[in-house]
Amino acid sequence: MSYSVRQVASWAAVTVRTLHHYDRTGLLTPSSRSRAGYRLYDETDLARLQQILFYRELGFSLDEIAAILKDPQANALDRLRARQRQLSEEIARLQRLCEVAERAIEVQQTGVTLTPQERFEVFGEIGFDLSYATERQLKWGDSQGQRESMARAAAHTKEDWRQLMAEAGEWRTRLLAAFDAGEPSDGEAAMDLAEEHRRHITRWFTTCPPAMHRRIADDFVADPRAFALVVPPSQQRPGLAPYLGKAVHANAARNDSPEEER
Repeated sequence: MSYSVRQVASWAAVTVRTLHHYDRTGLLTPSSRSRAGYRLYDETDLARLQQILFYRELGFSLDEIAAILKDPQANALDRLRARQRQLSEEIARLQRLCEVAERAIEVQQTGVTLTPQERFEVFGEIGFDLSYATERQLKWGDSQGQRESMARAAAHTKEDWRQLMAEAGEWRTRLLAAFDAGEPSDGEAAMDLAEEHRRHITRWFTTCPPAMHRRIADDFVADPRAFALVVPPSQQRPGLAPYLGKAVHANAARNDSPEEER
């Protein structure tokens, strides 16, 4: 059975012009022609076309494909191995580019402009999950608080970050102590710790009224990536995120005023 050039082009998802080019170069010459001179392809031609498209997908040039098909036993295996090495090298190169892009995205999403070495030195176990950073950007949108927070974070020096993280670490130690000691989440000690956290955000990032602090605390409870920004996984305890969330809500209720809620 024979098939027209348009049928073959449609099945193979190539253009008629491509098939004409393959014919002119001798890469794929149809087995016959109609009385009117139209190209006609048989099953053998289709099998050869399938091979051509396979090698094209792997990135071989038409000249390389022609050489392989001319003597597949002598050329195919060595050429495939060589192409595999090239692809592996290209994958490694693209992976390096992805890492560079990821670092650039992280700077944009978190506002932290330190080098990777400085990040490790300053932040230690505290990390910035890019997926959370991106989702947070979408959640908070183009709010004034978000813009201010990003701008101030980007302006922090290494020493600013060092001081910020030292304050956060000291606060975290007292939070863990209160939790381990069984201090109630709506008690004075827990609420005072929540208030310190709110003022820490205001001091280093953006004005944080009680309503905003509630939203941040709700993120801590709902998303482990958010809570890992304040307590690294190695220091977390079961129930600690809800404990902090309740303390923040209790403190917000204590501090609420009509002006702040307006």
